[in-house]
Amino acid sequence: MKEVAGNPLQLKSINHISLVCRSVEESIDFYTNVLGFVPIRRPGSFDFDGAWLFNFGIGIHLLQSENPENMSKKSEINPKDNHISFQCESMGTVEKKLKEMEIVYKRQRVEEGGIYVDQLFFHDPDGFMIEICNCDNLPVIPIAGEMVRSCSRVNLDIIIPQKQIQTFVQM
Repeated sequence: MKEVAGNPLQLKSINHISLVCRSVEESIDFYTNVLGFVPIRRPGSFDFDGAWLFNFGIGIHLLQSENPENMSKKSEINPKDNHISFQCESMGTVEKKLKEMEIVYKRQRVEEGGIYVDQLFFHDPDGFMIEICNCDNLPVIPIAGEMVRSCSRVNLDIIIPQKQIQTFVQM
């Protein structure tokens, strides 16, 4: 890969996020049963408790806290707090499932130029915030330059004429 001015470290993608947990077991239960992650093998040479999970092209590395009783837990759902966001097929289905699982959440809607993005925010067992959205409704438009991206291939038809899609996707 040749050096690109906008990518000096030649990054390819996000590999994983790492989260310190009060209880790795509780977090495994949450991330597998609520968000659909799958446990994967982690190096046996690690001398600390933890677990690796994977789905949606990203890993979540759970690390057992050395002092779980000293970990603060956030109770207020603040959409401006640190979080990870997942896109979904149906916001209605997600909201219904969260209600069935009795997970407290906050709903928010963002409007930009007549395009609406719905968001649901809730916490994992340790207070780390999760967002579920239909963010692919909103095109990703760089502030400088001419390239326009979307989080969804479906929206490419709207943003970029059909004959240009093939070139765009193969970059």
